[in-house]
Amino acid sequence: MEKKNSIGQFMFNNAIYFVLVAIIGFIIFMDDSFVSPRNLQFILTQASTRLILAIGVAGLLILAGTDLSVGRMVGLSAVVTASLLQASDYARRIYPELPSGPLMIVVTLIIVVIIVGMLSAVNGVIIAKFNVTPFIATLGMQLVIYGINSLYFDAVGGSPIAGLDPMYTKFAQGSIALTEEFQLSYLVIYATIVTFVMWVIWNKTKLGKNMFAVGGNREAAEVSGVNVGKTIIMISIIAGMLYGFAGFLELARTGSATNNFGNGYELDAIAACVVGGVSFNGGVGSIGGIITGVLIFQVINYGFAYINISPYIQYIIKGLIIIIAVAIDTQKYVKKK
Repeated sequence: MEKKNSIGQFMFNNAIYFVLVAIIGFIIFMDDSFVSPRNLQFILTQASTRLILAIGVAGLLILAGTDLSVGRMVGLSAVVTASLLQASDYARRIYPELPSGPLMIVVTLIIVVIIVGMLSAVNGVIIAKFNVTPFIATLGMQLVIYGINSLYFDAVGGSPIAGLDPMYTKFAQGSIALTEEFQLSYLVIYATIVTFVMWVIWNKTKLGKNMFAVGGNREAAEVSGVNVGKTIIMISIIAGMLYGFAGFLELARTGSATNNFGNGYELDAIAACVVGGVSFNGGVGSIGGIITGVLIFQVINYGFAYINISPYIQYIIKGLIIIIAVAIDTQKYVKKK
């Protein structure tokens, strides 16, 4: 009986991985040509920016918060980047006097990361210093950022910003040929670097330990000497920097931007985190789980389209997976209490 309980507990705790295997198995059963280096390349490339966003918002979820402004921050990053990194010979260039080249790409990246990081810091201050619930604080900031982005977008022309610098687009669209059939996208490399850095921050630094402590029990963390307000603000800044970087990369992948760029990205990011085992109750989450959560949704998006399953059915399956994941998380939380 004890062995059965231990097996059941193992399956319960690792349900997310079984779900991923089951989805892949179903797709392969329907069409075994799905197993190919080319399809793996597409899935990993599409998952890269989503993973960066998910890791950013995951830190806030671990703090028992959330962030509904993710998509609008990505959009602001993309619009600002697009306006600054148009090709020098593009006829409708917004800022014709700006230089082009590697230095301008780096400067633009720094600019958007700082802008979005500061806006996310405002979220952190509102939550930490004014005790506004994260849902309301980030919902309000979502509207503020969309308004700012729309004003800027209208000021620079009000039409899709395209004609991007080829050197910049190659920064995201480039790849390394590992075999004749498999190209490792630069996006995958960037996402891997970000993932490793965040794993170190979460698991090997004082800030990471404080993040889990605050999310697990805010009052106990305060009594233990943790600066709760500073922790919330720092995690918010890091999240914003990741949103800015993701928007910078996503624009280069897609090729143009409007003020509606990034709309709804927050839902995908939060869903991937929840499915990946990041608890809405705070204090629980892992980088490995987030990676799996992102991959599940990308496999559903790409794999189900590959076998011609209706996108409406995809929505149903995604919704059920999210509900089941939250139900499992709730049961774990109840057992702990």
